[in-house]
Amino acid sequence: MAIEHLTKETFLSKVFNFEVNKEWKFEGSKPCIIDFYADWCGPCKMVAPILEELATEYTGKIDIYKIDTEAEQELASAFGIRSIPSMLFVPMGEQPQMSVGALPKDSLKKAISDVLLKDAAN
Repeated sequence: MAIEHLTKETFLSKVFNFEVNKEWKFEGSKPCIIDFYADWCGPCKMVAPILEELATEYTGKIDIYKIDTEAEQELASAFGIRSIPSMLFVPMGEQPQMSVGALPKDSLKKAISDVLLKDAAN
């Protein structure tokens, strides 16, 4: 499954419509990771192929999205993104959790199982 790049418009419909809801209300049908990145960011480039692998490994279980913080500055500021890469882990029934910095694949897999899929039988 390919990683989808979100614009503000697709973010509002697939993740969180912050123009309508003041409180967090997830619009997605399965848990997701949102990678806030920029093209000039070295660590972001290191994480990108790992996220591609995870998108394939977890097809049908989670969605992985990317947001270009240069192109989508409103989304970046809505989440107070100050350093990149930053990843937002969004479980189904709970508040999202932000992780800052480039994580290795095993750490990402642990976060997926602990945060996103902890209710699912692994």
